[in-house]
Amino acid sequence: MTRLVQIQNGATRAVALVEEPRLCLLAGVKSVFQLAQEAVNSKTPLAALVQKKANGELLDYNPVYAGKSNWRLLAPVDHPDEPARCLVSGTGLTHLGSAKNRQNMHVAKESELTDSMKMFRLGVEGGKPTPGKIGVAPEWFYKGCGTILRAHGEPLEVPAYAEDGGEEAEIAGIYHVDANGWPHRVGMAIGNEFSDHKFEKTNYLNLAGSKIRTCSLGPELVVDPEFQTVPGKVTIERGGRELWSKEIVTGENEMCHSLANIEHHHFKFETHRRPGDIHVHYFGACALSFGDGVRLADGDMMNIHFTGFGRALRNPLHARGGEPALISVAG
Repeated sequence: MTRLVQIQNGATRAVALVEEPRLCLLAGVKSVFQLAQEAVNSKTPLAALVQKKANGELLDYNPVYAGKSNWRLLAPVDHPDEPARCLVSGTGLTHLGSAKNRQNMHVAKESELTDSMKMFRLGVEGGKPTPGKIGVAPEWFYKGCGTILRAHGEPLEVPAYAEDGGEEAEIAGIYHVDANGWPHRVGMAIGNEFSDHKFEKTNYLNLAGSKIRTCSLGPELVVDPEFQTVPGKVTIERGGRELWSKEIVTGENEMCHSLANIEHHHFKFETHRRPGDIHVHYFGACALSFGDGVRLADGDMMNIHFTGFGRALRNPLHARGGEPALISVAG
């Protein structure tokens, strides 16, 4: 599979093809956004265009990944000139593994089912329609614009107004909308969707607010990845030692919604098909440390790896602390 990274050295940006243990810079390419536009406009498959341009400088990947190089990793996609034109969103209640924690769903009376469980059941029953048909809509949430995206190694923040912060190990789809308003899947990447689960738990109507947080992506963008069954592992480290870990699995075989159904229900909205926009869409998590009673603290390291998606995504948690500041709107 073709794997790409975005990197920066001072004011110089570049895109590189991962050829372990090296990075090969793509000649004349400064962003994945630029590369995606060129692929669409020239009607060239993205992977073929990458191979055509992979004739630049070679770099040792290890020091770049470790943060010990003048080159630093960026998020594997962004809208370099207008970050507000990168929409970050996600889909929840998508993984069949969620039902393992909710076995009473099948025996509960209809009146006893929560709204979340009703929506999950709808997904199980109608989230994978036959080709050419439209299935039921999944739960959808907004996270923010491109300014909230963080790269491998950068901290994910728990702001003073938040009650908590916890990892959500997922795969995210990356999309570009062409000049005619049609979406194209550029690839996928490891993601840490990162949410305030304690705030959400107090009332499910807090879900929307709990999602508006920083989140991470990368370090690599994978073009045309295998997304049927994708095993992975998520680990929380505290003080350099493993605090919690779990083997996880994602992919269409493990989900109650098909990829095509998730994509349809995201891009059916005209406002999500604005020419020139970039979309990052998280596909949902199957396990959370929060669900096992773990509460992350300042300095904890979140580590996420999925087979076939390149090197692991690592982000420390940074809790700002202090009291939330009152935001007074100017008259």
